[in-house]
Amino acid sequence: MALMTVLVMIDGFDPEYVDSSPMSNLRQLAKQGFMTEAKAMMPTVTNVNNVSLVTASYPEAHGITSNYWRNREDGKEYYMESGEFILAESMFQRATKQGARSLLVTAKDKLRKLLGEGTTLSVSSEQPPQWVVDGVGEPPPIYSIEVNEWVIDAGRYILSQEHYDLVYLTTTDYAMHTYAPEEPESARHIELLDAAIGRLMDSLPDVQLLVTADHGMSSKGRMIHLPGELASRGIQAQAVPIIKDLYTVHHSNLGGCIYLYLQESDKEKALEVLRGIDGIDEALPREEAAKKFHLMSGRIGDLMVLGAPDVVFGDPQEVTMPPTLRSHGSLHEERVPIIGYGSGFDGFEFKENKDLGRFVFERVLASSPVR
Repeated sequence: MALMTVLVMIDGFDPEYVDSSPMSNLRQLAKQGFMTEAKAMMPTVTNVNNVSLVTASYPEAHGITSNYWRNREDGKEYYMESGEFILAESMFQRATKQGARSLLVTAKDKLRKLLGEGTTLSVSSEQPPQWVVDGVGEPPPIYSIEVNEWVIDAGRYILSQEHYDLVYLTTTDYAMHTYAPEEPESARHIELLDAAIGRLMDSLPDVQLLVTADHGMSSKGRMIHLPGELASRGIQAQAVPIIKDLYTVHHSNLGGCIYLYLQESDKEKALEVLRGIDGIDEALPREEAAKKFHLMSGRIGDLMVLGAPDVVFGDPQEVTMPPTLRSHGSLHEERVPIIGYGSGFDGFEFKENKDLGRFVFERVLASSPVR
């Protein structure tokens, strides 16, 4: 690895945020390199897309099909926040095999736990080592617009102390869930993030940089309770939120895609009912959904349901629909930006966000030995 390779995953960085912000540093990097739009993985949630990127593979191979999972075999439900759920090799594990040093810095500690296996060092803003706090300062709260600046600055500080060949910095999307692109708080968040990336690049004289997002973000105005809709037609079903994680302030566990579990004998009738409900874009049986979206069929529901742009799925007896909810999970949050700076990109196509990982496997880790 002749160059340090730095990947930045900006959680929830919808192209609308790019269009609404000056982003002076990122635009300058793109001007010297490139900027394009690509697709995220489905469902468009954090865990699915981060794991797809670091393994350069689809969920059908790595096995992370949601943030939250109901295991058919034992009937239990799990937060998919541990490396034990990942079934494919990550770029960190490959780097370690090749004698390279890798660094992961993340806002959410769940991603440190999920992605950290094989890294030389993994750090989160929620559980930072004291020496990083001494160098960067106390991390802001996870529910703040300042925390992502801390993540980038922490990466910069760590790189000033130790050498790493492969760096992955991943943020949180609290700001995107909370503020629309045109709101002043959103502009401030992007300004802080952009400035931190500028400082990072100024500190690294010889580097390849790639920036993308795990998913976009949409304004949501309608909540549909699918088990209730089906029960009124005599069909019993259990809904498992794909977006569900421990960061409920972000999204109240309300997303635009959901898995349904039900009796095999009810499946065809349920599909007919679901496809007639206003606000549902698609309702797919398990094998069809797995094939269409490259999902591991054993780790998804009997049905996969996708909402219209303004729709989320949830139970009104469990959660109140926030008045200004912004969320993701559906095909309407599939578009993401990719920005690249540095050398070595000639002839390489970036069509999906996981192609950043593919670039690492095919161009970075497959090239020259580690210095």
